[in-house]
Amino acid sequence: MAAIMEPFKSEIHFQSGVFSPAQVVLRRTISQTHSLYADAKAAQHILASEPDRLIYEVYTTDLPEEEGHILHCTTVIYPGRVGEEYHMTKGHFHARREQGEVYLGLAGRGYLLMQTAEGDVRALSMETGTAAYVPPYWAHRTVNVGDEPFIFFAAWAGEAGHDYVTIEQHGFRKLIVHRNGQAELADNPRYG
Repeated sequence: MAAIMEPFKSEIHFQSGVFSPAQVVLRRTISQTHSLYADAKAAQHILASEPDRLIYEVYTTDLPEEEGHILHCTTVIYPGRVGEEYHMTKGHFHARREQGEVYLGLAGRGYLLMQTAEGDVRALSMETGTAAYVPPYWAHRTVNVGDEPFIFFAAWAGEAGHDYVTIEQHGFRKLIVHRNGQAELADNPRYG
């Protein structure tokens, strides 16, 4: 018989995204994410002037990435843009494509950008109180389109895993950009 895990609780500060106790904190800066942005010149300019610009942080507890567990975290995407594109997460498919995920907006405004392997795209706007579902077989990334941190809670099956490589190699077919004073969906010139 497997060892029985002890129940536990976490506290989430909605306005900061701090997940306590946070046993794992992942921080992504422009130096780690610059290649995700379509405007390579704008990304290089930021990288040259502020290489440690914080794009996003993820706060999570340390749970086994295996069947039976529900992994969960908070993500804080800081406001800003690289060229016309808003700050965003790397984005990923699940390694086990048949697994879904749930997001809950805690603070700020953003989008959940999703895409199938065939290139079908959906963009769901999110704000405080928005619950969004990522169905199986959809890659997903989140984007901050506001002037304050966009903070959300996410939960997914422990066995889902992450496939970041597919998105790193091909990107998303659409981008969320700042045009005409608002967020718009635009074609990604680097898709493919």
